[in-house]
Amino acid sequence: MLELKNVCVSANGEDGEIEIIYNVNLTLEKKKIYVVTGPNGGGKTSLAKAIMGIYPVRCGTIHLDGEDITDKSITERANMGVGYAFQAPTRFKGLKVRDFLSIAARDSSEKELYSLLVDVGLCAQDYIDRELNAAFSGGELKRIEIASILARDLRVALFDEPEAGIDLWSFQRLTDTFRRLNEDTDTTIVIISHQERILRLADEVILIAGGKIAEITSPDKILGDIDFVDPDCVCPNCYARR
Repeated sequence: MLELKNVCVSANGEDGEIEIIYNVNLTLEKKKIYVVTGPNGGGKTSLAKAIMGIYPVRCGTIHLDGEDITDKSITERANMGVGYAFQAPTRFKGLKVRDFLSIAARDSSEKELYSLLVDVGLCAQDYIDRELNAAFSGGELKRIEIASILARDLRVALFDEPEAGIDLWSFQRLTDTFRRLNEDTDTTIVIISHQERILRLADEVILIAGGKIAEITSPDKILGDIDFVDPDCVCPNCYARR
């Protein structure tokens, strides 16, 4: 269980410190999928980064299975089983895909490394020995980073807009992978997304706006408030609030 109690996060602005997350109280249970959605700039990514330890918490506490992790570093949280897939992944010049996944998967076999790439819609044979350099598109890097998250035995897995830059076929493979991860493990899965098919995966949808939790509801309720321009499109722009 991941528990946030009265969590606040601040950032430095032109006029001094700005509060970007306000007194968030949230309990996330094992073996559940939570989708965090809401308007751009509402605090979705800031909250996820506070959970990962990328952003320091100004007030409040974060507990993982009863242990206070508020002051623990990113590395300490990662070693405790918290993982984060960035919206814009980093390139690692000189590092091959095989080595990158092996670091995450540790003692995994060659077959398991190939399977990780297939799960995110990539041809393993074409990618396993490529260097993670500027030749990769943003969407390719995104999928490889997600594969590295899936490789780990995580207690909490955070995914920031995993659909960005991913084609329709690969996106279907990815949603199937999220379902399988949920079925086969006790991982608490948190996905930041506006996309309909990801919203439908959720046990609960957390709506964040203005740095606060506006609502915690069901996928059916949140989707009932959304008018989709094209229900088959994976583009986040294909929806508008009524």
